[in-house]
Amino acid sequence: MTWLKNYFKNHKQTILFFAIFLTAIAFIVIGLDKGGFHDTMAKAIRICLECIGIG
Repeated sequence: MTWLKNYFKNHKQTILFFAIFLTAIAFIVIGLDKGGFHDTMAKAIRICLECIGIG
């Protein structure tokens, strides 16, 4: 854990890190709420089936 303490010596750096982290979490939650997972999974399945030659 010492590397973590050394990494966050600068308070501006700590605030920026957590701001980016929380923004990323917010975008993930918004994407899941809008059903983005289902779209991505459907495209992945289609691509896999085309590569195998079934679809």
